Amino acid sequence: MNIRNIVNRNIVNLDNCDQEPIHIPGSIQPHGFLLGVSKDNFDIVFCSENADQYIGISYKQLLGKNIKEIFGTILVNELEECKDFKDDHSKTIKINYNDKVLEFAVHANDDHLVIEMEDLQHYKDEERNMFDLSKEFLGYMEDTHTLQQLCALVTNGVRKITGYDRVMVYRFDKDYNGEVIAESKRDDLESFLGLHYPHTDIPVQARTLYLKNLLRIIADVNYVPVPIYTIDNGKQTLLDLSHAVLRSVSPIHVQYLHNIGVGATLTISLIHKKKLWGLIACHHYSPKYLSHEIRTAAKLQGHFITSQIDVRQLNEEYEASKKVNESVKELLTHKLQLNRASLNILIRNENLLSICQACGVSILVDNQVFKNGVTPDEHDIKDLASFLAMHTNHTHFVTNSVLKTLPDFKHITEKTAGLNYYSLDNITQNCIIWYKPETISEVFWAGDPSKAIEKDKTGLSPRKSFESWKETVKYQSNPWLQMELQATTNFTNVLQKHLSSVFLAEEEEKQRELAQILSETNAELENINWISTHDLQEPLRKIQLISSFILSKDDSEVSKDISDKIMRMNKSAERMQNLVKDILKYTRLNYSKESFVEINLNETLSELEAELSDSLTPQQATLIYTNLPIVHGVPFLLKQLFSNLIYNSLKFAEPNRLPMLTISSVGNVPLENPSIANAEEVFHIIKFSDNGIGFEKDYNESVFNIFTRLHTIDKYQGSGIGLALCKKIMNTHRGYIKADGTLGKGVDFYLYFPK
Repeated sequence: MNIRNIVNRNIVNLDNCDQEPIHIPGSIQPHGFLLGVSKDNFDIVFCSENADQYIGISYKQLLGKNIKEIFGTILVNELEECKDFKDDHSKTIKINYNDKVLEFAVHANDDHLVIEMEDLQHYKDEERNMFDLSKEFLGYMEDTHTLQQLCALVTNGVRKITGYDRVMVYRFDKDYNGEVIAESKRDDLESFLGLHYPHTDIPVQARTLYLKNLLRIIADVNYVPVPIYTIDNGKQTLLDLSHAVLRSVSPIHVQYLHNIGVGATLTISLIHKKKLWGLIACHHYSPKYLSHEIRTAAKLQGHFITSQIDVRQLNEEYEASKKVNESVKELLTHKLQLNRASLNILIRNENLLSICQACGVSILVDNQVFKNGVTPDEHDIKDLASFLAMHTNHTHFVTNSVLKTLPDFKHITEKTAGLNYYSLDNITQNCIIWYKPETISEVFWAGDPSKAIEKDKTGLSPRKSFESWKETVKYQSNPWLQMELQATTNFTNVLQKHLSSVFLAEEEEKQRELAQILSETNAELENINWISTHDLQEPLRKIQLISSFILSKDDSEVSKDISDKIMRMNKSAERMQNLVKDILKYTRLNYSKESFVEINLNETLSELEAELSDSLTPQQATLIYTNLPIVHGVPFLLKQLFSNLIYNSLKFAEPNRLPMLTISSVGNVPLENPSIANAEEVFHIIKFSDNGIGFEKDYNESVFNIFTRLHTIDKYQGSGIGLALCKKIMNTHRGYIKADGTLGKGVDFYLYFPK
């Protein structure tokens, strides 16, 4: 049987340090031994080299054996319960072995059960009452209100429980740079409180492992790693030690601990919302071993912190948000008039700045800038609005460093370092922007962060200097807090509604002014039209009277040439008089005050036929109408409607055939209006047909335009108002009229009367 160790000997360098496989080192720390057994049959697949130091059997004798042969049935029965363990769930099992008690910690990975045993003789714990310490800690929790206070008490509590020389709470920022926010230490030690550490101190794969295994212990940083062996069956077999307490750590990390002079460490993960929020980092300056019970008690303190993060942060935010909400409430309850002058009043309200601790605010509406406090000049505000409208697609943008995110606007950082932008619509550049001033801050790092990783002859090495290094941070403002963003969002929504009301009020006022002007203009035009058309008729009557008098003279008194000219003048005056009458009818139609009544169209056409007999008879015209419906309308207008249609058909009769006029009620005839799907259900549809000269279908719509003529006046008399008047009458009745002409065959007119 060939046996090989699984130690990972890949050299770590600057190119692959972030990919170092720290979860499969293939070795363990020497204060215990480790077995890896198959879940299927409990055969021993992995064994650390130092097994014989603890149970007197070498790894060579153990590999390939079944766990039952070595430790008996009791352990096998216990292991059966561990096969389905998930994540970091583990179980402590105690068994008797060769007249002594062995304590195993068991957890599962995908294919194996990992069994660890630590040497109890290393534990030099003073007698501590875990219950009293935890009870005391719970009392501290009740006396604290902020997260900072709670973390400070946690460091004291953990140090009491574990006896470490230094205990720190280490919090990550968004980039995983760390800051020591609480510390408990020996009096003679230098303080690390407030120091920052670069993200490279805890690389990506280490942070990932902290999410899986919430507790990691290094009992002696000077340990010599113990290799793990397995049977060499030609396959590359690895053992995942992500959840193993004894897991050997990265040589890079060991060197880091050497550089800061630490002899032993305990690290507890602080997980918040499934992310690594921070760590409880415990340092001891000599080797230190902890029992399983003490580690569990310390781990519990970490759970206390993570369970309280939301509560404490919400409590702190609540106190701050109360002030913000009061400012927002004051803003929202302020009565504003619906005009643009209200923006001048609004922009000067100090609450508009206090809701987000801003130094200035600007509102841009239709290229007009309203501003208050410390802001860029108007030109820069307009440029900002134009740029951000395009690059945010008229949404929202916030930054606490204009220099980093908007380098083209570096010049405005002299006044403002941070801004909070909201677009006020989806089309224009209208917007509101809050500004925050530059806050120059000093950050103290544990060593120069630019030298966090060094390269020497042996390859990659952590920095050797941890002397406090000061960084001055410029060109950025205080961050925009969530409650501030919520407050500005709420106010922006109200401002958008207010502006909509202002624009609507302006539009209403504009429409009122236009309506007033239109009303006055129409009244004036009506008077002018009435006076002009009425006054025109008097000279026309005189022209006709005088011309008729002259034409009545004997032929001897008036020459034939003059007689013809006077006759043409008389006819022109008659046509002009008819045109004036038609114009009067057309313009006065809108002002008809008569009420709608039920009208039997059969009776209306019967009366009209009798009245128009003098026009129908000479042309031997036939008028046919039957079974017409009863409609709602104005009687004299409907008479005018059908009279105009009849006269129009007689005027444009085909010379070679007798006029035939047919009026009937028809079924559904589609309308061009897409909102009326089935016209028959909405209208009475009357079809008026003639067999005259007709016209091209291209003129189906234009024939209803006023003064439209398809023929010269010499050939066909008329003012060009008749059909326009028909359309206006149908509009007055809330109906429609449409024409369907066929050249040389006649025209069909369709009249739609609402039911």
